[in-house]
Amino acid sequence: MRNRPLVQMIVFGVIGCAILIPLSLIVPWFPTEASRQAGNIHTLYYVLLIASVPIFVLVETVVLYSVWKFRLRPGDGRVDGPPIHGNTRLEVVWTVLPALLIIGLVSYAYTVLRSNEAKKPNQMTVNVTARQFGFEFSYPQANGKTVVASALYLPKDQPVVFRLRSLDVIHSFFVPEFSEKLDAVPGITTTLRVTPTRDGTYPVECTELCGPGHAFMRSTVHVISASRFQSWLAAQPTNRPPPLGMPGPKTSQPGVPGSKGGGVTAGTSSGGS
Repeated sequence: MRNRPLVQMIVFGVIGCAILIPLSLIVPWFPTEASRQAGNIHTLYYVLLIASVPIFVLVETVVLYSVWKFRLRPGDGRVDGPPIHGNTRLEVVWTVLPALLIIGLVSYAYTVLRSNEAKKPNQMTVNVTARQFGFEFSYPQANGKTVVASALYLPKDQPVVFRLRSLDVIHSFFVPEFSEKLDAVPGITTTLRVTPTRDGTYPVECTELCGPGHAFMRSTVHVISASRFQSWLAAQPTNRPPPLGMPGPKTSQPGVPGSKGGGVTAGTSSGGS
């Protein structure tokens, strides 16, 4: 049969996809899903896996078949291969289909990005200040005062906008369970939005090499119920000096604990957080 090799490759490809797609979906690629944004990102990656497996199987099937079918046999070392001419129809297909696939995946990824970065009603603002080698978190209050802590506390299902600032070098704010990460860059304020969806305690990490103490630049985020969060917030002293000490005058900027306009008054009593 003239089309027998094609049929064999199709069968092999279908079997390969039927095996590899389920396997790729059951592998625990990601950490615990603890935010709404993490759910969107994980779904995007699963879509990319489902789209990538058939392409991988197709390429490997053609490669393996070609190695087997067109391998050099004994005595053929001095024989030229048969001339092969182009196939316009095939070239159009393998140009148009990948282009459509890329456009579709890029469009879907863009919708996920816009969804994750969209402003939410009643979102809470948390200022994140990064410096060598630690994070400070401040919560602006309606009365103009500020709560400062070295550990991050967030209410479950509450949209949060983080305003990230760095006082020295580039740092990066990352909570693996939120699947969201953004750099804190000196001189500018970057914005990251997260809606926590799972109670728990998770690590906060700096993922930008920021100096000799980079490996120790860690903190903790506690996701708790809204009522427990309000109780915690009400129990914290306001306008206290930042846990890592007062920033120098050259690093003073609004939103940074201890800075002019940051909502913290130097000389007030400090306490543990």
